Amino acid sequence: MEIPEFLLAEVRKRGIDLVDLLSKALGVDPPRRASAHLELAKRFLAEGVALAEGDPVQASEKLYKAAEEAVKALAVALGLEEAQKAEEQGRWTAALLFTAVDKIAKREGEDFKLWWKSAWFLHVEGFHEARLTPEQVKDEVKYVKKVVETAVRHLETTSRG
Repeated sequence: MEIPEFLLAEVRKRGIDLVDLLSKALGVDPPRRASAHLELAKRFLAEGVALAEGDPVQASEKLYKAAEEAVKALAVALGLEEAQKAEEQGRWTAALLFTAVDKIAKREGEDFKLWWKSAWFLHVEGFHEARLTPEQVKDEVKYVKKVVETAVRHLETTSRG
């Protein structure tokens, strides 16, 4: 499917979450919406790992996006109010993500919050500021993997009943 570039630019500018927007428009149920976010998390994680050696800036953003999508998946799967607010607004804000992380950490353990902070570090210092070396980015991968693995574990457990 092709989307005109001006529409994609507008989506990026407004920070619209396409998974939530399309899920809402199509009436997709929360478990499938959570799975869609998790699918993106896995894809971004693989892309980030592959880019870490040669392009630390893009790797940093892909890794951050992996953690972000994993948090969204967990928030939707757990029925957190932050997921509902994001759906209503059509976008996730940093405030919603951080509040969701706090709630997830209460369930999954405080390490989850530290893993998320590693992803945020990649987003700010690795992507926006472009200050991280490939080695520094690779050092953070294990923490981003933990965020994604937490979402995988939770969604697999809930899908089995």
